[in-house]
Amino acid sequence: MHISMDPPHTDPNHPVSDLHALLLSNPGNDHVARKWRLFARALLNASGSAIFVVDPSGTVAISNHLVQKHLGLFPGSLISTSLPDFWPLVQRVLIRRRELRDQPVQAGGISFLARIAPINFKTDVIGVLCLLEDRTELEKTTRKMISFQELSQELDAIIASSDDGLWICDDQGMILRINAASERLNMLRAADVVGRNIDEMITDGHIDHSVTRKVLKSGKRENLLQQTRSGRKLMLTGNPVFNAEGKLIRVVVNERDITEIDALRAELEAQMAKNDQIQRQMQELQIAEMQGGAVIARSANIIQALSQAEKVSRVDSTVLILGESGTGKGVVANLIHTHSARADKPMIHVNCGAIPESLVESELFGYEKGAFTGAAQQGKPGYFELADKGILFLDEVAELPIASQVKLLRFLEDGRVTRVGGTRARTLDVRIICATHRDLEQMVAQGQFRLDLFYRLNVIPITVPPLREREACKLSLIQHYIDHFTAKLKGGKPPRLSRHALDALLAYTFPGNIRELMNICERLVVMAESPRIDVDDLPAAVTAGLSKPMDYGLDMLEADGNLTRAMAAVEKRIISKALATHGTQTKAALALGVNQSTIARKIKKHGLG
Repeated sequence: MHISMDPPHTDPNHPVSDLHALLLSNPGNDHVARKWRLFARALLNASGSAIFVVDPSGTVAISNHLVQKHLGLFPGSLISTSLPDFWPLVQRVLIRRRELRDQPVQAGGISFLARIAPINFKTDVIGVLCLLEDRTELEKTTRKMISFQELSQELDAIIASSDDGLWICDDQGMILRINAASERLNMLRAADVVGRNIDEMITDGHIDHSVTRKVLKSGKRENLLQQTRSGRKLMLTGNPVFNAEGKLIRVVVNERDITEIDALRAELEAQMAKNDQIQRQMQELQIAEMQGGAVIARSANIIQALSQAEKVSRVDSTVLILGESGTGKGVVANLIHTHSARADKPMIHVNCGAIPESLVESELFGYEKGAFTGAAQQGKPGYFELADKGILFLDEVAELPIASQVKLLRFLEDGRVTRVGGTRARTLDVRIICATHRDLEQMVAQGQFRLDLFYRLNVIPITVPPLREREACKLSLIQHYIDHFTAKLKGGKPPRLSRHALDALLAYTFPGNIRELMNICERLVVMAESPRIDVDDLPAAVTAGLSKPMDYGLDMLEADGNLTRAMAAVEKRIISKALATHGTQTKAALALGVNQSTIARKIKKHGLG
């Protein structure tokens, strides 16, 4: 668009203003007038501002292409109609004859700053010059600057509040900034170091080494340990900062005070060592206590099961003891009873699998006189009543018929039993401990055991591991029961096991578990005809799978009957073989049923490292 110098398109009857008359006057000849108009148009359009001239009536006399494009003002347009908010400003200038500057104007979706100046001709004001500067980009730039300022303030706050020290240097090692934490850690003031080179700091003895120099040299992340003049230990991490062209321009160093961390680590290690010592002492006391009774525990898994039993003995929760036949589930039940608050009350042991199905309910819950043919005239209390205030141990609970399972579930829910043939319910205080060698979950899936009863019994399950998973216990158990049956059946000095006989017993898996081991030991004691038990004296089941004697290095005879030396030698051989077979301490520990830390300690003890 171009500035029109033609007469405005208005009503022919509209009077021509002095401004129009001046603009339309002929300067002398048409040729000069035409040049003047072209020059005026080019001059206005060359301006980067929106420029237009308004006569006293509010009619646009001249407008450049920016005004015409963005505001739609052409010569002849009325300001009062096109820009009604702008017209009062023009009137003010016309009346006061003084220009207005930086007046905000919103038009055409653009934000302008307007300069409005009167046009004087002789003694009259014949019009107003309006110059509008687009401030949209200026506002965008201003908003960006404000945003940058806010971001800078936020970064300053983050840097200042960090507990870690921060150093920022340029690509020459010149210190640009350090935060308050760094001042505190290094006992320096930012005012004394900013602007100095990092090399000067080393020369003056403020720091010993410079991670900044390492970063500047390598161009990558570097770490350094440093001790301050006050004796504090700092972990320094230097990170390079690159510009868009990949040139290193800054090094940011993070200082972390690890003095307290080192102290805490040392304290923690001391506490852990103390705890480990206490744990070993407690374990040894526990083993000693159990060896004094019917349980010998050397493997971690059986110690864990017995520890669980000791814990649950303090409460009255229902316990479900799981494990293969002969593992000692009854012994665990006795341990719970012995350590419980009901120890002075009876524990009634009932083998559910040994009671005929037709008599299960009457045996467990009792019966009234005349309840069935052959019933005692006075009636009979059941095992639940006999266990009142004590513990009822239901061994092989999986063998209970469904009907009895329902009555057991009812008792677990309300603590009441009703005798067979009776109508009166009795409230009893009985703690229930159950045991089974069967998979109850599988029985539930097959419809042989009630799901609701399973959940009521499975409150605190304790699994007793089989003897094949208690390798560390075998030697102690064998010696214990040989001594036990010798004292019980024959008296005198117990027979000694040859190395090969002991190897065979230790290699045997004992599918019957502790019960089978006890029977074998009793048989060996009874059948022994000499002070020495050899492989030929062992049952065929033990020697059947024996391919060759295992060499543990020292048997009972060679150890002069000293159990401690024999156990140490066998333990050394067992661990050595486990390490050779499984390769790592962790796998060997898993195979032997002990913790990895135990294996590590035994390796050091026997010099296997």
